[in-house]
Amino acid sequence: MSSWKSARRIWDISQTLRPGLPVWPGDTEFGIERTWDMAAGSPVNVARMVMSTHSGTHGDAPLHYGNDAADIASVELDPYIGECLVVDARGVSGMIGVGDLPAILSADRVLFRTYDAFPHDGWREDFTAISAEAIRWLAAQGVKLIGTDAPSVDPQNSKSIEAHKAVLDEDMRILEGLVLDDVPAGRYELIALPLKIAGGDAGLCRAILRELAE
Repeated sequence: MSSWKSARRIWDISQTLRPGLPVWPGDTEFGIERTWDMAAGSPVNVARMVMSTHSGTHGDAPLHYGNDAADIASVELDPYIGECLVVDARGVSGMIGVGDLPAILSADRVLFRTYDAFPHDGWREDFTAISAEAIRWLAAQGVKLIGTDAPSVDPQNSKSIEAHKAVLDEDMRILEGLVLDDVPAGRYELIALPLKIAGGDAGLCRAILRELAE
C-alpha cells in the first residue's frame, strides 16, 4: 500500500478560516452556514461562506492599492511558488527598516516573522509593519514577493499606505496573515497560490513551506 507521507517536511503557515477569525476592524466577519445537511435528510453536506477577500492568510492583488491595477485573477503565479527566506524580525521596534534586513538575501521571496505567537483569538493594532524604504531595498535585490505574519505591510492607521505604494511601484506581490510560529528562520520552498477571483482585490491562500530538497 502506497504512503502519502512526504519525504520533505511541510509547515502549514495558513490561518484556519472559522467564525471568530480576527479581521481588520470594520471588515466583513467570517461566517459559514450549512445549506444542505445530511442530518436533515440531504445526501450530502454543503455550506455557504461569507467573508472578506482579506480574511485569514491571503495574497493582495495590485488592485487592492491601485485602482487601475491587476486583479488577483490576472497576476502571474511565479512569485507565489519557489525558494524563500524566512527572517525572524521579532526584535524589531517600530517598522522593519533596511537596517533590519539580512545583508545577503539570495532569495526572490522573503517572509517576516514578527509575532512570538500569532494572535488567533483577537485583533492586535500594534503589529509590525514594513517601511517603504525596506521594500524598495528588497526590490533592488531582486525580491518579487514579501510575506508577513502581520495583517498588513503598512501600520493600521496609515492613510498614505507608503509600503503598499512601494510594492505597486516595484511590481512586487504581498502575502499577509501568515502563521510562522513553528518555522525557524532559514530557507524553504514556498507554495501559496491565491484563489483566482475575477475582480478580486485579494485571494485567500492555503500557504505552506516545504523543506528544501538536498
